[in-house]
Amino acid sequence: MSDTVRNGESTTREERFGHGMKVLDEVDGEAGRRVLAALGDISPELGHQIVAWGFGDIYDRPGLAPRDRQLVTLGMLTALGGCEPQLEVHVNASLNVGLSPEQIVEALLHSAVYCGMPKAINATLVAKKVFGERGLLPAGAYPAAAGSAG
Repeated sequence: MSDTVRNGESTTREERFGHGMKVLDEVDGEAGRRVLAALGDISPELGHQIVAWGFGDIYDRPGLAPRDRQLVTLGMLTALGGCEPQLEVHVNASLNVGLSPEQIVEALLHSAVYCGMPKAINATLVAKKVFGERGLLPAGAYPAAAGSAG
């Protein structure tokens, strides 16, 4: 069965993919297309599912704003560890949907409490790479120490 129901209307596999590509392009841009290209000669079906299901059906749900979805994604990829290539795509996506470098760094710092320092360091170094490529370093000044006369 290749049809799905979305918002009360039946959609075809191709329509779901087309909708997902629109969302993917808005969020991940060229980085998302590179992931699809890398999968093209080994698992085009995985690429299709990333686009149609991951972006078209899940990412585009109305319950969370894109910036909030990216914060969740950054935390999850950091917690998993070993996902640095995907984290690079999603640091870029986080910037694309309106998160500032400082907010991204803060989210990764916060993850250290729950995921551990090594995973937070790895994630932060991925963010540093992305920020460097986008001309966003240094990412911001350190906040003043509590109680300092600033």
